[in-house]
Amino acid sequence: MSDLNLAGTGLIEMGHCPVVPSDGLAHDHGTLVFLGPDEPTFWPMFNQTPEYNDDASDSLDRWSRRTIDAIAARAHGAAYYPFGGEPFLPFYTWALRTGQAWASPIGFLVHKNAGLFASYRGAVWISEDRPIQTATQPCLTCDAPCKAACPADAFAPGYDVAACKAHLNAPQGASCLSDGCMARRACPVGTDLRISAQAAFHMKAFR
Repeated sequence: MSDLNLAGTGLIEMGHCPVVPSDGLAHDHGTLVFLGPDEPTFWPMFNQTPEYNDDASDSLDRWSRRTIDAIAARAHGAAYYPFGGEPFLPFYTWALRTGQAWASPIGFLVHKNAGLFASYRGAVWISEDRPIQTATQPCLTCDAPCKAACPADAFAPGYDVAACKAHLNAPQGASCLSDGCMARRACPVGTDLRISAQAAFHMKAFR
């Protein structure tokens, strides 16, 4: 199986799935390889990048495009992203097809290593056909503390975005803003990978 040569990029493979014609991509064969931050070393590395330090908007998305475009070019592939405006690509559905991520009890994706802090910065299409590598879903043996951890009760039922943002804008939301979503933090998977400053960066962008 070929290697995307991710050393020094700050990214790791988060799973892969075969491309099918109904995906509507430029290629109807091959494999999509999903890339996410190499935690916990990613955040201090990203802090040193031009995108983080140029005071312009969308620093992480711009860095992701620059980095993953280069990875795709080296692999003679194509890069795809979960951001950039409509029509949005179905990264959630694609991730479920990898066998490495699943729908959690609160609906967010849970990854076998990253838990509820799963992050997909992009995907690279390669012409090679890779077999699926199925892992065991961690939620099957978990008491689901994520379901009861949200102080705004934003996950009962579904995900109430308005309630979540109202909580973040209130004094009671300070902990979620500084350390990340409490429901996600309750997930026991990947607890050694989480950095508060990184979570605060994402929560600020979300709010």
